Amino acid sequence: MFLTLLSGATVALALVAQATAFGDAFSIFALLLLPVVLYVGVATYVRLTEINNEDLVWVRGMNRLRRAYLELDPDLARHFVTGTTEDAEGFMQTYGAPMKGSAFLHGLVTTPTTIGVVNAAVAAVLLSILATKVGGTMGSVAVVGVLTFVAACVIEAWFGYRTVAMVEYGRAARDRAARAPEEGG
Repeated sequence: MFLTLLSGATVALALVAQATAFGDAFSIFALLLLPVVLYVGVATYVRLTEINNEDLVWVRGMNRLRRAYLELDPDLARHFVTGTTEDAEGFMQTYGAPMKGSAFLHGLVTTPTTIGVVNAAVAAVLLSILATKVGGTMGSVAVVGVLTFVAACVIEAWFGYRTVAMVEYGRAARDRAARAPEEGG
C-alpha cells in the first residue's frame, strides 16, 4: 500500500510541477501531500518491524525444537539444514544466511530497512521543500535534506534496534519466570 501511495504521489507531484512550473501551488500541494505519504510510510515501517520481530520469535521456537530433537537423538544433526541454537549464528543459519558477520548485512536488506530508507528520503524532500519556502539558499536546503535523511535513518534504526531488544528482554524475562519454579522447589 505504501509504495503504491508513494508512486501515485510522485506522479501527482510531477503533474502539478509541470502545470505550475514548480511555483507556489506546487509547494503547497507537496506540503499537503507528502506528510500523508510519510505518515503511511512510518506506519508501514513500524508494522513491518513488528512482523520481523514476530518472525524472530518463531525462528527462536523452531531452533529450540530442533535443539530438543538433537538432545534426544544427536544423529539427527545430519538432517537439519537450519539452525539449532538461539545465538546470531543459529538465527542466520535458519534465515539462510550462515556467513560470519551476516547478521548486520541481513539487517540492511530487510523490508523494514528498505521502507525506512524510502521514508527518510520522503522526509528529506518534505523538509527541503519547506526550507525553500522559508527562503533557504540552495546550499542550506541541501544541508537540510542531507541532515533530515541521516536523522530519519538513525531514528528508524534506533527504533528497530529497540524493538528487537524489547523482544529479547521479554524472552529473557519469560525464561527466568519459567525457571523460577524449578529453582525454588
